[in-house]
Amino acid sequence: MSGDPSQTVFFRAVLHPNRSLSPRGFRLLMIAAGGLSLALGIGFFLAGAWPIVGFLGLDVLLLWLAFRMSYRSGRLYETVELTDSALTVERVEPKGRARRWSFQPAWLRVRMDDPPRHNSQIVISSHGQSLVVGSFLAPEERLDFAKALNGALDRARRPGHLAGA
Repeated sequence: MSGDPSQTVFFRAVLHPNRSLSPRGFRLLMIAAGGLSLALGIGFFLAGAWPIVGFLGLDVLLLWLAFRMSYRSGRLYETVELTDSALTVERVEPKGRARRWSFQPAWLRVRMDDPPRHNSQIVISSHGQSLVVGSFLAPEERLDFAKALNGALDRARRPGHLAGA
């Protein structure tokens, strides 16, 4: 992110949403769901309840669509980088659109509840602007990230490190 080689990078992290089911696990789940629906569908068809077969197929299709949407949203990521002169956050949406925010590290505050709760957020703020980062992380991961970023900010703020200080 920082194209200037003269800048000292104190912290850099790329945050990705968790996806607990691997692509292989997804295939196995879909095979199992499809096989179960097929077996049930054959049973209902032979019993004369043939309209049920369509609903069983619809269930498998909806399950597949839900997982595809989840995997697509999993392409979101955030890059957080702290250098001598700026803390830069770049968020890349699943469709590839990137947004970028920059904060002056001397005045930056990073807040997070400790102990973390389910709805706790990492809030970066400076000069009346604030930004939530890592909202897709688990609460413990958010706390670890906030502590690491605060530690890097402390190192960056030591005398002689901040540009213009």
